[in-house]
Amino acid sequence: MDSYDHDSLYNTFYQVIRFHYHRTHMLLDEIGIYPGQPPMLLALSKENGQSQKELAKKLNIKPATITVMLKRMEKAKLVERRQDSLDQRISRVYITEQGEEAWKDVHEVMRTIDKECFSNFTQEEQMLLRRLLMQVRDNLMDSCDIKLNVNNTKI
Repeated sequence: MDSYDHDSLYNTFYQVIRFHYHRTHMLLDEIGIYPGQPPMLLALSKENGQSQKELAKKLNIKPATITVMLKRMEKAKLVERRQDSLDQRISRVYITEQGEEAWKDVHEVMRTIDKECFSNFTQEEQMLLRRLLMQVRDNLMDSCDIKLNVNNTKI
C-alpha cells in the first residue's frame, strides 16, 4: 500500500495529528490562550523565576521567539519579567496569579482532549498505543539524531 493511500497508516497518522491540532486550537481559543503558551505556563508553574535563556533552552525555542511570546503574555497579564536581584543583565520570568488561573484552564483543556481521544479505549489499549507511539517517537529521534534525558527533554 502506498503511503499516500487514503487507508494507509501514514495518512491515518497524519489525520490524527491534524484533528488533534485543530481541536486543541479550538479549545485554547475559547479560553484566550495562544497555542504556544501552554508549554511556557507549564514550565513556569513547575519552576517560577526562570531566565529567558533557561526557558528558551527548556522549550527549545529561539530567544527572539521567547521575547515575542513573553511580550504577548505580559500584555495578557499571564507573566511578568523582573531583573535578577544579583545580576541586572538577567531578566527572570514569573507566572502571575492570572497566569496560574490560565494554567488551570489549559490543564482542563488537556483533560478534555485526552478524554475525547481515548474515551472508548480500554486501559490495555491505551498502554499499547502509548508503547507504539513511543517507538515511533524513538524512530524519528534516531533519524533526527536527537537524544532525550529521563524527563523526556532534549539533551
